[in-house]
Amino acid sequence: MKDTLVDSSVLIDILTNDVKWFARSSFALEEAMNSSAIVINPIIFAEVSASYKNFEELDRRLPIELYRRDDLPFEAAFLAARAFIKYRRKGGSRTTPMPDFLIGAHAEVRNFCILTRDPRRFRRYFPSVELITP
Repeated sequence: MKDTLVDSSVLIDILTNDVKWFARSSFALEEAMNSSAIVINPIIFAEVSASYKNFEELDRRLPIELYRRDDLPFEAAFLAARAFIKYRRKGGSRTTPMPDFLIGAHAEVRNFCILTRDPRRFRRYFPSVELITP
């Protein structure tokens, strides 16, 4: 099976014990862990880190033994920019590429699937990426 890139939405649900999403996100992550390697990248780490006072605390919560860390390839950065251009041409109002473009492009370039609670943008701009949704 493909490695699984875990989107920050799922990690935040789990790390914050979100009342609505914790159970479903935890189950989906556990299922993914049973069948593939789990991967995060610096973009995901940055999005999750907003709730933490220091690096070491989050590093303990996302141990490298469970969450493989993969750098964003330059090819993915380029692909994210192409997706962002499509977004702008379709009337998108943001002026810089959103994290989802970088995450989706990373998954496409590395042939990862994405575990996410927010599949809309991934489906639209990275239709070849397999999505897992809790």
